[in-house]
Parts: sequence; structure tokens; C-alpha cells
Amino acid sequence: MRKNLPIYRLVVMKRAHKRIVMIASDLLALPFALWSGYMLRLSDWWSPEYIYPAWPLFVLTPVVGVFVFMRLGLYHAIIRFMGAQAIWAVVKGVMLLAFFLWAAATVLQVSPFPRSVPVIFSLVALVYVGGSRLLVRHYYHWLLVQSSQKKPVLIYGAGGAGVQLATALLDGKEYSPIGFVDDDIALWDSTIKSIPIYGPEMIRDVIECENVGHIFLALPSSTSQARKKVLESLEGLNVHVQTIPSMPELLSGKAKVEELREVQVEDLLGRDPVPPMVSLLEKCICGKAVMVTGAGGSIGSELCRQVITQKPTSLVLFELSEHSLYQIKLELENLIKQQKVDVNLIALLGNVTDKVRVEKVISTFGIDTIYHAAAYKHVPLVEQNVIEGVKNNIFGTRVVAEAAAAANISDFILISTDKAVRPTNVMGATKRFSELILQHLSEASSQTIFSMVRFGNVLGSSGSVVPLFRKQIQSKGPVTVTHQDITRYFMTIPEAASLVIQAGSMAKGGDVFVLDMGDPVKITDLAKKMIQLSGYEIKNKENPSGDIEIKYTGLRPAEKLYEELLISDHVVTTDHPKIMKANEDSLTMVELERAFADIIHACSEHNSEHLKHVLKNTIYGYSPARDNVDYLSVTNSSNIVHLPSSS
Repeated sequence: MRKNLPIYRLVVMKRAHKRIVMIASDLLALPFALWSGYMLRLSDWWSPEYIYPAWPLFVLTPVVGVFVFMRLGLYHAIIRFMGAQAIWAVVKGVMLLAFFLWAAATVLQVSPFPRSVPVIFSLVALVYVGGSRLLVRHYYHWLLVQSSQKKPVLIYGAGGAGVQLATALLDGKEYSPIGFVDDDIALWDSTIKSIPIYGPEMIRDVIECENVGHIFLALPSSTSQARKKVLESLEGLNVHVQTIPSMPELLSGKAKVEELREVQVEDLLGRDPVPPMVSLLEKCICGKAVMVTGAGGSIGSELCRQVITQKPTSLVLFELSEHSLYQIKLELENLIKQQKVDVNLIALLGNVTDKVRVEKVISTFGIDTIYHAAAYKHVPLVEQNVIEGVKNNIFGTRVVAEAAAAANISDFILISTDKAVRPTNVMGATKRFSELILQHLSEASSQTIFSMVRFGNVLGSSGSVVPLFRKQIQSKGPVTVTHQDITRYFMTIPEAASLVIQAGSMAKGGDVFVLDMGDPVKITDLAKKMIQLSGYEIKNKENPSGDIEIKYTGLRPAEKLYEELLISDHVVTTDHPKIMKANEDSLTMVELERAFADIIHACSEHNSEHLKHVLKNTIYGYSPARDNVDYLSVTNSSNIVHLPSSS
């Protein structure tokens, strides 16, 4: 705001001086309102026979009025943020003054005194006192708009949240709402706070005419499908689309309407989570000692959050990374305080391949349920570190599962992946081998119920493309996609964790649960949507002057064009609409032990090629990539280490 504007001097004035100005204006306005009451009642500008006898009222009314307004807190209200509460204070004040006028005229025996004067006075005083403040407020906002470079924006959604957002923006200095957009035909061509409401088909014209660069979504209670439909209609408009927080966040007080955020990818997917079955969430957790391996990872940490809400007696966090364990421990301690639950939280550093450590933890804390989320999941890294990937994923699973069986715990749930189905990479092959281990142990164990839950990519995980795309878009590109036809399934981390818990509660033993991931998403389309909804144009041959280019880098080693969830077609439904159960072949004990012995031998010789060969002969459909080499590998037992060339 420029300092030579008169409003600037008013804004920077001290609060005490502003109160003096308001009191002085009311001392002038109230007697003038009383005179106006006489004038309107008598239809005459000046009537001495009525005015002179009432002179005490002209002296007492402004003094009493200022006292009343002061008691009602009117002089503490900031005019430029004046709302309904301040207006109501004015209404109550003038009503009290009207009663005072009638009482004072009676006590002082003012005559003649028309009985309608107090009523007319109250109406006029309401206009003078309240209207003057609203006029100053409007004048402030008008000058603010004139003196600043506020960006024009459209608000999609003319409901309560949209109106709150518009109010916040009007009081701010960055954005100026020039219109609402709403699907309700009844609202079209009307206004809210002098802001017009348009239909969706008018968006493009309004953007061009008003040079709009931002659209804010105020649809906190809309379904995911409805939000997806809206976002699809905004693609290609070259505007930056942001959204207000969700309704649960607003109701819980965790966020405010004016806290704008980038559009979440789950909004683009249009996937409405099915409400969880409370009985399934509680069955393996409530009143039990629970252990989560890999507790600091994307899925592991979310499992811990949801386990806490189901009130276990204790929760053991088992994690290899010190930093990750520290972070999740702090978060869960705060969550326990907020939810006021009595949970014994134990944070333990440890490696799942350490048999003695794992057995000691399970026995010491009397574990009832284990969610085994610890694993190396990054496909390219595991492909280039085959031995470590096998040790962590296969050996680690066997160690924890056998320790669970030996301790006769009630439930063991393995977090698996869609990459275990006809895998093309070591990571997927190790996860399928882990499933086979559990299927074997399930047949041999009469106490522990072993199950595994298989699903695809989760949004926001450490290996997800979404954070990478956001970072690349912020850097103005290019956005890198491995292949123009690559597709993936996506699910939010909270939904995946909730379904894992519910699936584990339905297990009978050896079950392979498959989560309904919805429709596969083409990664190229996802990248395009994220670029366009960030307000940028895609740069390509058809549009060489665009902002951000999509660059295809080629499939990574062992990467699939598409993922599968089922090895066979034998799948049955369960009591939960989003959880299926696959009936798939397993290995005999002899076959499994032979394969495991070969894996141990290959690992002891650091022979990753032989290790892949063993996995290929064991895992149905595994077709290892040939264009990738382990960083540390030998081809025989001569202990000669072969490093890949720099080329």
C-alpha cells in the first residue's frame, strides 16, 4: 500500500488513537441521530418547541451511548475485519439507547416528547453508527485493491467453504476473488458479497476476460469422483488449480479454509475409500501386543498410526534406520497424547535378519500380532544390490516368521506387492519367495495364522513418482517418465494400511489377499494432469513455446510396463468389497528347502547371477533382466570381485 494514500495513515495509526477517532465520531453521530428522529417524526427540519425541551437528551444520549458501546466491546473491533459480531453489538447498543431515551424523557418530564422518536432514533443510529463503520471497511478494501497488485482468482464452489475463502481473500493482500463457479443452476447470475456466480461453461470466457491465473477449489465435502470430474473440466485452461483442506481436517481444527494446497493426486484418481469395518480393525489389535517391522517406512509408519487408534496394550516399533525410528516415535507419542490412549510404546533398533534379536523382542514383550513391513522395495536399487535384497527380504521374512511360529503368536501379516506376480525384477521375486515361505509355515503351524496382503503403488511413498513429479514441476521441468505407455495402480497410504489390517483379520491361514486397486493409471496422463493443474502448458512438438516438457527416459532395468495383482485367475471375494483372496499354488517343503539352501549357497559366494538363476527356477513367471549387473558380484567361488564398467 502506497504511503501517500490517506488510508495508509489510518492503518498505521496506533490502536488507542483509532479508538479516540471512533468515540469522537459516535459522540457526533448519536445527537445527530436523535435530531434526525425528531425531523422524520415531525416532517420538519427544525421544531424549537420540541427540540429545546429535549436538550438534556441531546447531551446525555451520546455520553451514555459511548459508555454502552464500550461495555459491548465495539471499540475493540478492528473495522477492516468487522463482521456479524460487531454489527450485533451496534444493534444491541442502539436498542438499549432507545430504551434509555424513553426512560430519561419520562424521568426528566420532557414535554412534548413524541413516543415514536426512540424507535426512529434507534433505526437512524443503527445506520449512522453501524453504517459508518461498514463504509470505512468498504473504503479500506477498495483502496487496498486500487493500491495493490492482487491477483484475480476464481473460486469453484459457492457453498459455505467458498464464501469463507472469499472473505479471507478479500481481507488479504494477495488474491482478489472476481467470481464463483458452481454447478447449481439456481445460483447462476446471482452474487455473494458482490461477487458474481458463474456456471462451469463460463470459466474459459471469465479466465480470458479477467486474466485469471488461479482457480481455488472450495469443495471439501465432495466425493472423490465429483472432484475428479471438476479437475478434468479444468485441464487445458492454463491456470494454477489449488484446493482448500478436506472436511475432516476443517472439522477437527487441523486446518483452516484459507490454507490453500496443491491438488492431491488422489483427487485426480477419483477413488472413494470404502469405510472400514470396525470389527476387522479391532480383531488383531485391540487389547493385544503388536509389533511392526519396518516401522519407519511409508507403509510401516501408517500401520503404526492406525494401530494406535485401535488401542493395543503395547506397540513395538522395530526399525533398522535410527532417524526413521526417531521420527515415528516422536509422532506416535504426540498421537497417544492427543487421543488419550493407554499404549506402551517401545522403539527398538534392529535388523530383521538378526534371529536372536527378533526372538528376544517377541518373547520379552509377549507379541500377539506382527505386521511385517520391513523390506527393500526400490526396484533399481535391489536389482543392483541383489545379495542384500535377498538377505533382507527373504532371510528377514523367514527369521521373523519362524520366530513368530516358535512363540505361537496369533497373527502374522506380510506386506507384499503386485511386483511379486510374474516378476521381472529381483525385488518382486524376493517378495514372492517370502509369500511361499509363509504358505509353507502356515501348513506347518497350528497356532499362528500367517497371511499376506498384496497391493500396488501407494501415493506419497518414498519411491512414488508423485513427489518426483512435483519437484520437477517446481523446477520448471523436464518431467521424466520412463515410457509413454507405462501404467500403474495407485492407492493412498492410509487406505492401503487400513485394508491391510482388515485383511489380516479375515485370515484363516496361508491366505493371499489382494486389494482392489481400482483402474490402472497411465503415468504419462498423470504427468500431464499435474503439469496443467499447476498452471503450466506442456511443451512438445505441437506446442514448442510451452512451459514444461515431458521427457521419456526409457524403462529402468527390470521395470515392467504394467503390473498385475494375480498369478492365476482363481480369486474369490471376501466380506470386504475392496479385499479379494487369491488361491495360488505353493511349493512343497522339499522344494522350498532345496531352493532356500541354494539361495544361502549363492549368497555365501556373493554370486548374484547364480542367485537369480535359483529364483528363476523357483518363482513362477520370473524372468530376470539381463541388462543389469549387481555392483558386487562374482561368477565363481574364486573370490574374484567383478565391478561393472563405467560405461
